[in-house]
This record gives sequence, C-alpha cells and structure tokens, in this order.
Amino acid sequence: MKANLQCRLPKRGTALLLALLAPCIVAATPTPLAAPDNPPEAIRAPGRRPDVHVSYAVRQDRSPPLRDIPPAPPNWLGREVNPHRPLPNRTGARGAVPAAPSAGFASATVESGGPMPPPLLSFEGVNNVNGVVPPDTNADVGPQHIVQWVNFSYAIWNKSGGLLYGPVNGNTLWSGFGGICETHNNGDPIVQYDQLADRWLMSQLAFTFPNDFHQCIAVSQTGDPTGAWYRYDYLISTTNLNDYPKFGVWPDAYYMSINQYDGVTEDFRGQGAIAFERDKMLTGAPARMVYFDLYSVNPNFGGALPSDLDGPVPPPAGAPNYFVEMDDDAWGWPSDQLKLWKFHVDWTDPSLSTFGLLGNPDHVIDLTAAGYPFDSDMCGYSSYCIPQPGGTHVDAVSDRLMYRLAYRNFGDHETLVVNHTVDVDGLDHAGIRWYEIRDPGGLAPVLYQAGTFAPDSDHRWMASMALDGAGDAAVGYSVCSNATYPSIRYAGRLATDPLGSLPQAEAVLIAGSGYQTGAWRWGDYSSMSLDPTDDCTFWYTQEYYATISPLSWQTRIGSFRFDSCKSCPLVGLPSLTIQREAPGVKLSWTPAANASVYDVVEGKLLALRNSGGDFTASTSSCLADDLAVSFLHVHEPDPAPGDGLWYLVRGERNGCRGTFDEPGGSQVGLRDGEIGAAAASCP
Repeated sequence: MKANLQCRLPKRGTALLLALLAPCIVAATPTPLAAPDNPPEAIRAPGRRPDVHVSYAVRQDRSPPLRDIPPAPPNWLGREVNPHRPLPNRTGARGAVPAAPSAGFASATVESGGPMPPPLLSFEGVNNVNGVVPPDTNADVGPQHIVQWVNFSYAIWNKSGGLLYGPVNGNTLWSGFGGICETHNNGDPIVQYDQLADRWLMSQLAFTFPNDFHQCIAVSQTGDPTGAWYRYDYLISTTNLNDYPKFGVWPDAYYMSINQYDGVTEDFRGQGAIAFERDKMLTGAPARMVYFDLYSVNPNFGGALPSDLDGPVPPPAGAPNYFVEMDDDAWGWPSDQLKLWKFHVDWTDPSLSTFGLLGNPDHVIDLTAAGYPFDSDMCGYSSYCIPQPGGTHVDAVSDRLMYRLAYRNFGDHETLVVNHTVDVDGLDHAGIRWYEIRDPGGLAPVLYQAGTFAPDSDHRWMASMALDGAGDAAVGYSVCSNATYPSIRYAGRLATDPLGSLPQAEAVLIAGSGYQTGAWRWGDYSSMSLDPTDDCTFWYTQEYYATISPLSWQTRIGSFRFDSCKSCPLVGLPSLTIQREAPGVKLSWTPAANASVYDVVEGKLLALRNSGGDFTASTSSCLADDLAVSFLHVHEPDPAPGDGLWYLVRGERNGCRGTFDEPGGSQVGLRDGEIGAAAASCP
C-alpha cells in the first residue's frame, strides 16, 4: 500500500504533488505478434561458455475454455515410474556431520516456542487415479482457486475445498493441440500461480526415447484456470531428456531448471537452465526460449532450482533470476556448498543473455567454513531407505534441493529460502536442512540463517518451505519410521524467533494409517505456497497412506496461518490529482496495486508549515474511510488567503494501511506514525 499527497491552495493557486514515494511498477500488455513464417532454428552465440541457444515453440495455440474440453479420464498404469535417476558423483561416501551448532545454526532439537497453528482447511487432493509412483505432488493457490497436479492427473477446487474440475489426465489441457503434448502424458508436472499477472502456468514433460524431448507449457488467458489457455510445445533436445523440470515465476521470464540425461544411455548430461518469454506467453504470441547447457562448463553441476517469486512486491527492476544448487564435499567438491547463479535474459538480443560467470556460479557459499556442514548421504543414495512400519523402505531423494527456491522482496531486503534432506547423525536418520539467503543480487549474498530439523527419532524429509509477508517461515514434510505411518506434518518459526530454529512445535496436517508396499519411490517433491489474497495463509500439499497397499497413495491439501501475521507490502502509487469542481474539488487517483480500499485525510497547509511538517498536528479530518472507488467529491469552500489544504490518500488491504516514506515493509517510521495518528478518525 502506498499513500499519495496533494495540496489545495487558495483560488487561482496550483495543485502541488509532493513526490514522497517510490514509483509504481506497471506491467504493460504487449500486442500479440503474428507467428513468423519460418520460426528460426536454434541459434548459437559464439565465444560463450556455455553457448546461448534460442528457439521458438514448435507449436502453439489458444485452447477453448478448459471447462468445455471433454476430459481425458485418468488411465490406470499400475507401475512404478522410471527409476530414480542419480545426479553425478552420488557415490555414497559419507560427508561431515556437524559436531556442534554454530551461530545462526540450530541442531536437531530446539526448545519449543509454542504450537504451530492448526489447519484452517484440510481436504483430499488427487489420489493415485493413474496407478503410478511417485506422485510428484504439487499445487498452487490463486485468489479463488486451488490447482493441484500429480503424476499423471490434475484437478481444480475452489478455496473451500469444493471440486470444480477433474481429476483428468494431464494432457487433457492439450486436447486438440496436436503433436506430442496432446498424445503423451509423461508427468513431472508443475503448476504455479503468477501473482503479478493473475495467471496460471502449468507444465509437464512429453518425450519419446531416444531423441524427442519436449516441455509442454500452458499459460491461462485469465485468472480463471477453468477458462482458455495459451498452449506451447518447446522442443528441448533431440539427444537429452529434460528430467525433473522446476519452474520459477519472475517478471521478465518463466525460468526452468532441468537435469539432463542421455536419451540412449540415460547417463547424466549436465544442468540445464532455460528462460521462457513470459510477456509474449501472457498474450499468446510466439514466444522464445533462451537455453543454457552447462555440461561443457562442468559436467558435475546438477540439481539446481530457479527462484520463484512469492508476495506482491516484485524483485528490483532488472534483477536476474537466481539459481541455487547444493553440493556435498563427498561428491568431490572442496567443501559443503551452496552455489548461486544469476540468470540475465536479454529479450532484445538473446545472444547477450548470461548465466553466471561464463556458466560458473556467481557466488559460492562455503557451508563447511561457515560452520554448517552436512551429510546428504542417506542409505548410499539408494531408493530403498526410509523405513515404514511394514512393507518396503522408500526413497529419501537426498541428493538435491527440494522444490521450491522461494524468493521474497521485503523492500529493505531480499531473501531466498530452500531446504534439502540430510542424515543428521550418520545413522541414516533423515532430517530437514534449511537455509535463508539474503541479498542474493548483491556483491556477496549472506547466509542469514540455517538449521537442521529432526526433533525426535522419526524421519522427516521431502519438505517444502516458504515465508509469509511478515517474514514467518513454514516447512511441510513427510514423516515416517518403523512405528509411525507415513504422515504429513508442518513446523515453522516466527520472524522474531531465534535464528536457525523452527521452535513453533510441529502440527499434523493428516496422520497416515497405512504404508506403501512393493515400490520404493516417494515424492519426488511437494509444495508450500502462499495465498495471494492475504500473503499470510500457507497452503501445503504432500502424499500419505491411509491403507496398506503398493499403489494407493493419497494426497492432502491444507492451509494454516500464524495469528500474528499482518502482511503490509509496499506496492503501487495512487497518483492523486485534484480538479476544481464548485463548490469544492474532485479528488481522483489511479488504483494502487495491491490496494482494495482507500482512506482520504485532509489537513491545513498553514498548520503543517507552522508545525515543521507534523501531519498529526495539522490534520483536520478523515474525509473517507475504506472507500472502494478511486475518486471523492469534497464540497467545501476554498481556503482563506495565505492558507491551503492538503489531502492524503492511502491504500489499504488486509487491514494494513499504506506507508508514507518508509523503504521497507514495516510501518514503524516516524512519518508513518504521524500518518497513523493523522488518520485516527479513519479506523
């Protein structure tokens, strides 16, 4: 929320706009372009490591409304999806186990700071309607909808848990599209809500071994996921599988990371990083992708994630997307590390796009030197690992970061949070290692805090983490042991809690009452998201078992929020103008981004001047409280000669009132306090 100020001088005076606030950020809608007669082949910019590959989608269109497309009912496969493909050098050599906690680091057990809030809502998601493992569970939430996608089906609900559509096969979204995206339903799905544009993104793989590997992407035409979609088919490679695709929403592109595997031998073939032309995709226009293959830079890079924007405040203008990878010293690196790359995409001249420092990371955070070493070796990276009360052991997937790499801009600082699974004691005891990285775009990103969460002998893994608009953190995960059925729990911390800790005692989203027999695969990921309507409510989805079965996994979708969360993001500028209109004036303003209602306050300029700029002392009255429109008629006479009136309009949302000149997300500054007092009559 932002406030804006105008002054009214005596008759024949001029209206004065005081520029006290940051400029607003406006997302322009580009005009759709006609498809090129001959879409260019992938081009290569010589002299770069790695080369820049640029290409258009091989197929694109606009779908009918999804609600009108005949659904493709889920088809039963009854099998485990392909074996877990290993990343390089996951040899099973033991890494270091922390001997003692360091500053900013919490060990396995922490003193409880109180219970986590209970679920606000908890309901069944898509269950194993296709007969495959693992589910690859993920979902996202918009203003009115929840969309969840698992292998190989998705569904849409309202935010009360009422089913609106599905479950249907994933490739239903590409019905009538033609090509491999329509005929293949290969999974590894991702669904994300683009809060900046009020759109949805859905994507999955489509491939035929050994030489035809595609990424199918759809972007909703509006904020309604049951409406029409702009559909794209990108040929990623004719040699390498684009495995484990993960997306990040960013202002200048939709970013994707992939782990590449040879289409013939299935040997690892390096990290891939791709940017898709978001502005064009939002209008259904021909859209390019910029693709970096890091195999020639270092064949051991792998498992990176792109940053994904949370909250209504975008990153600074021109900021790159951040990719982060974790590496264990046991894999041949000199220490336990977090590597960070900056992906700068240049749509004016894509050949000028860059990824890191000639493909190498821009920054390496040495976790060993910082006192945060870890051991990622769970069961020698075998899929037969986490014990259940009966049946088989299941996969820990401890060789990579877990989805998502959540980014948030608080105004006075930017931050990334992410997690992965570690062995907390050298005995194949799974716990959650998590990190908060601040100033990722700076000269030296800061590891602000880190922790390992394993409060008892149960295994906790397959987690996802995010921050709310107040800086509170929540992490959701699977929990299991010889005595505990596979269940879903979550834990967290308030922004004021001791660094490195998750002291808000864990809560249960749902307790399992069965386990998986036969198959080993689990995960491969889950997702924690933030509700864009309040920037405080967390939504988490994960798999669990209610029965003893080889394939009858179920998923749960649930929400919760910290009672203390009050998110007050600084977005938008009302742009107040004044127009004489006898017997007074008309105030009007452009709608401020992220503001739902407005307060208008009036004061005397002479009093403001005599008080040295004290808005509290110079306030006359509140002219409007929680006004839903962007104009106001003020019927009062002109001020006396030598005096004048000032008017202040500020946006409000979620019970938070706009700030005046504070650079951060707080409302504790002196001037902000004066405005709060000045508008005390606007409760």
